[in-house]
Amino acid sequence: MIETIKSIILDFQELSLETGVPRRLKVEAIPGKATVLMGVRRSGKSTYLFQIMDRLLREGLPRENILYLNFFDDRLHNLKQEGLGLVTEAYYSLYPEKKGSEKVFCFFDEIQTLEGWEPLVDRLMRTENCEVFLTGSSARMLSKEIATQMRGRALSWEVFPFSFSEFLDYRGVVNKGPLSTKNRLLVQKGFETYWETGGFPEVAGLDRYLRIKIHQEYFEAVLFRDLIERHNISHPKALMDLAHRLMENISSLYSINSLTGYLKSLGHNVPKSAVSDYLQWFEDAYFLFTVPLFDASATRSRANPKKIYCVDHGLVPSIASGILVNSGHLLENLVFSALRRFSDRIFYGRTRGGHEVDFVVPQQDRSAWLIQACESLIEAKNRNREVSSLNEAMGEMGVTSGTIVTRTEEEEIKTSSGIIKVVPAWRFLLDLPEF
Repeated sequence: MIETIKSIILDFQELSLETGVPRRLKVEAIPGKATVLMGVRRSGKSTYLFQIMDRLLREGLPRENILYLNFFDDRLHNLKQEGLGLVTEAYYSLYPEKKGSEKVFCFFDEIQTLEGWEPLVDRLMRTENCEVFLTGSSARMLSKEIATQMRGRALSWEVFPFSFSEFLDYRGVVNKGPLSTKNRLLVQKGFETYWETGGFPEVAGLDRYLRIKIHQEYFEAVLFRDLIERHNISHPKALMDLAHRLMENISSLYSINSLTGYLKSLGHNVPKSAVSDYLQWFEDAYFLFTVPLFDASATRSRANPKKIYCVDHGLVPSIASGILVNSGHLLENLVFSALRRFSDRIFYGRTRGGHEVDFVVPQQDRSAWLIQACESLIEAKNRNREVSSLNEAMGEMGVTSGTIVTRTEEEEIKTSSGIIKVVPAWRFLLDLPEF
């Protein structure tokens, strides 16, 4: 096994680094802590590692001081039993002069596939002169596994598919600061493409047929490798049917009871506890996210139905079986995925009068950002519904501003509770804080 690891290490050192488009993600390595990059498959975690390596090399670090392994490599399958100790043994047998005298930068891709990786990485950091960077496709690495096993020796960062700003960077469109008329038109044109393709880096620039095919491969990889294999799920068909059901009803309310009943109608004898686990595992894989009701009572919040969103709005039409996907729901999902990049505290609201607000995002000053997503306010019934719901929520929550995100419209509406800003989606996305 050691000889195999040596070959993998040497093979990588001969490769040119594919660094892609610089990401607008401010990751800071802290001495004594492993840097952990989390996110859905194919969101760009490995490429971001290569960008870090490229920066180190440009700063003068010898290439031999970089140790990179991708644990999805089939040649490392048996390492699950033998442990990371063989990795350092193989590396220092290649470069014995570096042991204890030079810092080695260790990059371990998709580390969650290695059973018992946490104490091994912890020991590596304590016993060797190294800096460790990890990637993984399970949010459990962010919470239970790291918190209990790494004992505060890791700092985690989330990597999502391209934001709209990053997508424009990929297309070479200027999108910072005041926009000239030409750049604004290019940004708006870029948004129409982003609306169609979504943010996964690999599908940017591909035609519709290839994009759908690759999206479907992502979907199957998440289900089979991140959920079914990882959790040894005994009802894989039930999980797949549930995933399809949720994708076809994106941005909609659900309850555990309704989903369990749906699976039973298909002949799956799956208990509610299993359905609840499946939903948590979807979120662990950064694939589907649940949004609860905003309520001062945590009990009431948990008891109410939740809403479901996908990590990338462009993935939904490629997976959902309906001929026409509700574009209003896609816009709502687009807003969610943009908000999720800088906050994991996102709720939906319901006024005392029973009107719904799509998003309630608590702020540090204890106020809240209230956001509606609506394709167009041109029809009077849409305008009245969205404005009255938001105005009512603003009054009840004591905030004086709200936002309605549309496809193209822009205006400012004065209400009894304050000001509602109507903004086109492209501007809303560009005005969000950097993450």
